[in-house]
Amino acid sequence: MTKPTIKMLAWGWLLGIASAALVGIVILVLVLTGVAFNTSATSADSQIFAAAIHATMTNSVKRRASGGAPRLPLDTATLLAGAREYETHCIACHGGPGVARAPWASAMLPTPPYLLDTPNRWSHAELYTIVHDGVKMTAMPAWGEVESDRQIAAIVAFLEVLPKMTTAQFDRVRQRARPPLLAR
Repeated sequence: MTKPTIKMLAWGWLLGIASAALVGIVILVLVLTGVAFNTSATSADSQIFAAAIHATMTNSVKRRASGGAPRLPLDTATLLAGAREYETHCIACHGGPGVARAPWASAMLPTPPYLLDTPNRWSHAELYTIVHDGVKMTAMPAWGEVESDRQIAAIVAFLEVLPKMTTAQFDRVRQRARPPLLAR
């Protein structure tokens, strides 16, 4: 290559980098000013954006989940403790067998998922990570900030049994798990 060709190649690279940076800055400004991204919970995200965010969440959970997630014995005491936590913190958003989520939870975007197939989609460690650390931009709180590791492990144990419950079994467990003043 001759010197003028190298010089032109360098200028071409610099011009390409500057153009890409300018496009990036314009996109960033459009997003930050609200022109290119609507944060309203009354309109769904585009399918491409929703798929990208969901893939990011799934990959993040899989990467951060460790085999060291506490595992409690699946006995009556553990399941009742998990059911109590589920009744207190989870049922309004996620519902259960024969129980719809609260109407206001259906107004959330993304809508909280029903958890009836949870153990088929997530490992024990991944479930623990989701419950413990929460999920940004979904209203799923980081329960590890306010609950003990044992309480979270009890919720996870309950989630792993939940899909096997009939509506009648779920109702009986809910009745047993409720504090005396709330039981009906």
